[in-house]
Amino acid sequence: MRPNFENTAIAFELKTDSQLERAYFLFKMISNEPLVRIGTAVTNFAIKAHLPVEGLIRATVFDHFCGGVSEKDCLPIIDNMFGNGVCSILDYSAEGKEVDNQFDFAMEKTLEILDFVKEKDAMPFAVFKPTGFGRFKLFEKVTAGSELNEKEEAEWGRIVNRFDKVCQKAYDLDVALLIDAEESWMQDAADDLILDLMRKYNKQKAVVFNTFQMYRWDRLDYMKKLYKIAVDEGFHIGAKIVRGAYMEKENERANEKGYESPICKSKRETDENFDAAIDFMMEHLERFIIFAGTHNEQSSLKLVDLMKKQDITTNDERIWFGQLFGMSDHITYNLAAEGYNSVKYVPYGPVRDVMPYLIRRAEENTSVAGQTSRELALITKERKRRKLSD
Repeated sequence: MRPNFENTAIAFELKTDSQLERAYFLFKMISNEPLVRIGTAVTNFAIKAHLPVEGLIRATVFDHFCGGVSEKDCLPIIDNMFGNGVCSILDYSAEGKEVDNQFDFAMEKTLEILDFVKEKDAMPFAVFKPTGFGRFKLFEKVTAGSELNEKEEAEWGRIVNRFDKVCQKAYDLDVALLIDAEESWMQDAADDLILDLMRKYNKQKAVVFNTFQMYRWDRLDYMKKLYKIAVDEGFHIGAKIVRGAYMEKENERANEKGYESPICKSKRETDENFDAAIDFMMEHLERFIIFAGTHNEQSSLKLVDLMKKQDITTNDERIWFGQLFGMSDHITYNLAAEGYNSVKYVPYGPVRDVMPYLIRRAEENTSVAGQTSRELALITKERKRRKLSD
């Protein structure tokens, strides 16, 4: 059956009444753009000034969008979701680090999670972010083709080694490893590095996954180019496909520096680009494993329909659907109820370290037309349903 994204009983089954009320309150707040901007500024100030706000943040926005402060903290949530057929990806979401010992710590966290994944059926993937393993400015410099000095060459070598170490372990454990995408002006360096890792570790199957942000108009061409390389050289492509998370920043930088923005000119063009990528990968499924990271109902249904058209079973391991924890439960749980491979990205980490991630989530919900109003409408519908069934 085609999943019914209007079924709020399935979507919110795991939420208690108080959790549902908190979700309603949060999305009401997020729907108010001036309030989000003020709240962001106040929160940033409070954290920098070391004011005692962690308890309040933890009880509200953190607990809604994050699994906990540690892996152990996340386990009850992971097990609870798996009971309803939804898998988890633990994402250590501390951001903005700048020094080697912090990058080594992030690498060790990823290595620990790989062991965790191997032991738990509820966790089919591990994940990391390129700038969790190395300085953004160095990725930017390599992307620009600038010459590195001796110290930077050594630093880049350490980044390459961190990437390789986690990919080697993922390969040894036979665990799929997602690598996130970031801003366009650092992404080429990450793409080239990930391509080399695919060549090395994806010969039998896709272990290493790159992420394609389809709000960039050049990504479909890059995907087609990568496919040709994979066919010629004999490796598989792990492809996490998303719309993208840095639109305002991308457009502002392009405008400021006077180059053409890499972002599609409209939401419609982005949607068409995303769906064209889905079409292309489904036409070449012998070479791809697809991870569709989307909060868009139509794109999710399109992939469902293509699977039916090609007579692909709902639980085929080459196709996964993923959404962020705390968002789009109506997509995740209704897909899972029909037997599709459904996953929640579960961010975790110390409250202060995860705040940049949480602020981005709030800003993204505010800027994406219809996202927050849709969440509110579904939560409101479920609140009414529960009241009627009391």
